[in-house]
Amino acid sequence: MRITNRIKALSILLSILICSSTVFSQVIVERSKDKVIISGIAYFIHQVKKGETVYSISRAYGITVIDLTQENPPAVYGINEGQTLRIPVKMVTEAKSSESVPVKRAHDETKFIYHSLKPGETVYFLSKTYAVSEDEIKQSNPGIDINKLSVGAEIAVPKREFMSNQQKFDDQENNYIYHKVLTGESLSSIAKQYGLKVRQVRRENRDLRFPQVGDYVRIPGAKKAEIQEIEQSKADTTASIAEELSVKTERLGYTTVNELKGSLNVAVLLPFYLSENSRRTEIDSSLLVKGKKVVNKLPEDWIYRGSIDFLEMYEGILLATDTLRALGLSINLHAYDIKSDTIEITRLIMSGKLAGMDLIIGPVYSHNLLLVSEYAGSMGIPVVSPVPLVNNSSLIKNPTLFMASSSLEIAQKALAKKIGEYYDHNIVFIHSDTTGTDEDVNRFKNLIFTELIYKLPYEDIKFKEFKFYGKSMFNNDSINRLSHALSEQSNNIVIIASEWAPLISEVIDNVSGLSRRFNVKLFGYPVIRDLKRLDQKELFDMDLLVYSPFWIDYSKTNVKQFNLNFMQKFHTQPLESSYAWQGYDIAFYFLSGLAMHGKNFIVHPEIHYPDLLQSDYDFKRNNAGDGFENQKLFMVRYTKNYEVVLDDENKPPQ
Repeated sequence: MRITNRIKALSILLSILICSSTVFSQVIVERSKDKVIISGIAYFIHQVKKGETVYSISRAYGITVIDLTQENPPAVYGINEGQTLRIPVKMVTEAKSSESVPVKRAHDETKFIYHSLKPGETVYFLSKTYAVSEDEIKQSNPGIDINKLSVGAEIAVPKREFMSNQQKFDDQENNYIYHKVLTGESLSSIAKQYGLKVRQVRRENRDLRFPQVGDYVRIPGAKKAEIQEIEQSKADTTASIAEELSVKTERLGYTTVNELKGSLNVAVLLPFYLSENSRRTEIDSSLLVKGKKVVNKLPEDWIYRGSIDFLEMYEGILLATDTLRALGLSINLHAYDIKSDTIEITRLIMSGKLAGMDLIIGPVYSHNLLLVSEYAGSMGIPVVSPVPLVNNSSLIKNPTLFMASSSLEIAQKALAKKIGEYYDHNIVFIHSDTTGTDEDVNRFKNLIFTELIYKLPYEDIKFKEFKFYGKSMFNNDSINRLSHALSEQSNNIVIIASEWAPLISEVIDNVSGLSRRFNVKLFGYPVIRDLKRLDQKELFDMDLLVYSPFWIDYSKTNVKQFNLNFMQKFHTQPLESSYAWQGYDIAFYFLSGLAMHGKNFIVHPEIHYPDLLQSDYDFKRNNAGDGFENQKLFMVRYTKNYEVVLDDENKPPQ
């Protein structure tokens, strides 16, 4: 009886395998060579064979299903074996075609991603997109010549390798080994075990003060350790002095600004668009009265849109100068309308009007900023760049130039350091650099790995690089691709390494949708806080963390006073994103610094630390002879309690 049942079971299994083989087989659609002329138009006459479909035939001839059914209306309701179809030769000649198309196969979503081919895509393209080898893709599509498939054909891509793919970087420090901490071990006992001093081990594990069981401790090789020991003796001396200075600064607290004396000249170079704002009428080209265009009168309170941000910045500067004048400082303010072109700024420089300035705020465009900073630098006049720039290259060899808003590189360094605390998480790094040439993306990736290798050996780092192509590339399947990169077995960190609004928006939507299945934390660039079209609820649900150069505490006395003064003078209150806050902080910081410390402040801005509204300036230069960049960023978190808060830097990761 058992033998009979066994035979029945095997026969059922065999029939299933046969059916499965039939499903996964393909029917080759061969183009007909028979042509006829009907009403002066040449047609191929195709006779339908068993297994052929409207879709497979249209693909073989390189035309659309709509084209085929328009020429053969009964095909809308299906086709039968032996039926003849007519296909215009002209369409086939002009269309891209293929000799064979596979019948659509049964899906196994647990093992494969099903990709619909688009023009120009190859097996190599798919292997890079999904992080699998070309051989694995070919093995997943048996009996199909992938290189001869038409646009729209479906390719099975295995998930296995994509799920476990780790990006590896060349280890340039081969003299290191990693020690896994056992029960009862400390840095002292580990150092002794390898014949090293505790400070040598601590130096290579900066964030690991009290190692826990299972942690990895980075152990330098003997030869390298000897060299570094000499260097460290010098570094220890410098560090102790720096530590002593930092303690003194902390004890001193904010710099008190009162009873100022002297007189300062300030030039403000911003794009006010005065000529555009002088217009009081506009032409309505959509209306014609008796053949003439209609001229409408603009409202009295109309302001040219491009100038609003900078007018608000100037309002902040005005309030700062009012505050400082009340403390005894005499300030002569000179405002100039400087837009993108270099004509006005060149004329201004040639006129010599900037030569007598003690401080220049602006201009906002990089090419004009370079002209002004080079001119002002020769006379020792500090120049402040008041808005974020694409990068910090303007600072090179411009020692009196100050960038009040941090560059992207500063945010990347801060984020990389924070991400290093989550070294045991599955890290998904998302960007849109499909060519691998974006310097910002490559720098950020390297910064992250620099932090991770202090915590783990390369082989234990779980890092997946996810290239963003958008919904149009994968037929709204980007969320499915992202789900393959996330892990259900461990916590996930998703890093949005882009300032491109469409990418940020789509990734946040996708991560939000996947957060029900996966434990995910989201990290992003400062620009996320400024994007208006994002669903704010999703930011809170994702426990988003960003580093921002600005933070306003509305409970502070000076913030309350600023809002009150702003209302009294301008009959409104500034939004949190308004440039008015930045204008006030820049003017107050630099003018009070010059008044209290003179020219020494330009060389050593760290000696001045007043309490500002939204900024906390920490100006440093990369090299002697370069300008200063603000290094201070606030760690801002969108909590699941729907609050935007300053994150506790010392709080251990959850």
